[in-house]
Amino acid sequence: MSEKIKSGAEVLPPKPKTAREIAEAQANLTEADKRKRRCCFTGHRPQKLTRPVDDIKVDLENEILRTIKDGYTTFITGMAYGTDIWAGNIVVRLKDRFPELKLIAAVPFPGFADKWTDEWQQKFEKLLKSADFVKIVSEDYSKDAYQARNEWMVNHSSRVIAVYDGKAGGTRNTIQYAWKNHVPVKYLKG
Repeated sequence: MSEKIKSGAEVLPPKPKTAREIAEAQANLTEADKRKRRCCFTGHRPQKLTRPVDDIKVDLENEILRTIKDGYTTFITGMAYGTDIWAGNIVVRLKDRFPELKLIAAVPFPGFADKWTDEWQQKFEKLLKSADFVKIVSEDYSKDAYQARNEWMVNHSSRVIAVYDGKAGGTRNTIQYAWKNHVPVKYLKG
């Protein structure tokens, strides 16, 4: 018995979905389903890093690409200067290559960047405008707002990418919260 000959239409990959079809499919996902496709970032500010910034940015981009390959389409940045802003900018740049990507900016409180240098404030504002969604976690400043932001990011993700070298601070707290909640962490040396 001979094998049936397949037509070209039977062997071609499925037609890519339109942006509208993708958006409709995303709208129908449950929060648990959305979480499975979300990854957040945590990491040190530049003054705490022990490696050259350009090396860290290359490592971040490679890890983001691996994460995209694993099926993740939404990334959450905590918008802090340093790692968070670098990672967010990489995601924005990769949208040209992967149009399905989304960026969520999780801001701990209004005025979060007001005391930063002009250069970092400009980077913050530019990234904020590029985000697909902005979540203001606390309406007012408090020390707890930072941890509330970190917990919100982990609670809405199924993976964390961390630029970390063991130092105490918000990055360590985020990693410990992720461990406690069984959210895997991918480490990049800070």
